Amino acid sequence: MNRRTFLESSVATAFFASLPGKTFAATHQIEKVGLQLYTVRDFMKSDFEGTIAKVAAAAYKEVEFAGLFNHSPKGVRAILDKDGLTAPSCHVGYDVVEKQWPETIEAAKIMGQTFIVCPGIPDAQRKQPDGYKRVAELFNKAGETSSKAGIQFAYHNHSWEFQPEPVLGDKRPFDFLLDSTDPKFCNMEMDIGWLCVTGQDPVSYFNRYPGRFPLVHVKDMKKLPKISADTDVSKLPHQEIEIADVGSGVIDWKRIFASADKAGIQHYFVEHDSPKDAFASIANSYNYLSKLRF
Repeated sequence: MNRRTFLESSVATAFFASLPGKTFAATHQIEKVGLQLYTVRDFMKSDFEGTIAKVAAAAYKEVEFAGLFNHSPKGVRAILDKDGLTAPSCHVGYDVVEKQWPETIEAAKIMGQTFIVCPGIPDAQRKQPDGYKRVAELFNKAGETSSKAGIQFAYHNHSWEFQPEPVLGDKRPFDFLLDSTDPKFCNMEMDIGWLCVTGQDPVSYFNRYPGRFPLVHVKDMKKLPKISADTDVSKLPHQEIEIADVGSGVIDWKRIFASADKAGIQHYFVEHDSPKDAFASIANSYNYLSKLRF
């Protein structure tokens, strides 16, 4: 750009910025909408390859595995390549992180994954006086090891992580894990639906822990329960927590994703735990998210 063009551009920018009632902030969108394959798990059991093909046909670009259903990492990678999909992430159990970590990292490398996520902590571990401390130590150690292979470790929340925990001095387990793990080795895959059910605000967490949320589960809710500080969300009646197709519920996705850069979000995975019609559900969620601007 020459000096004259630069000056003309600068004047024009200043003029438009001065117009009353006008905003010219950049508009963002999700470039690659992903799907957590737990949403279609029943179909994965009976027709693994065909189900992945249907997900690709629904225009999804990324998938996150929650089990390979007795398929080899090499075979899964071939299926993904054939369908034009990538799998940047997978879920593995806490016991796998403890006892099968080297082979899990190797499998992730074969499938082209850059994240491995632990989706829960056993109840027995959580009840021990030093249980969470040892969890944080394991997560840091696992993440340090996986980082050497170019793979980041993350933890996925449900709702109980936001219940004040007596063994932590009434601190929330989610907060404790964020405070007790090294951002270089352990970050979070925020399940936004479950977090909102507990009365917490995702944006508040993005502001408090910027850059700690490279992955999110995009899960909508038909309504949010009325809760107090003493409410145990895990004991709420089922009818109080009803998952919706994304965009048909009450969660304000535009507001939340407006803070995506601060959160550090790289991957967005749609998830519905119990859809009546899984393929109709993922189509509805994709249609909403592909058109969302924030």
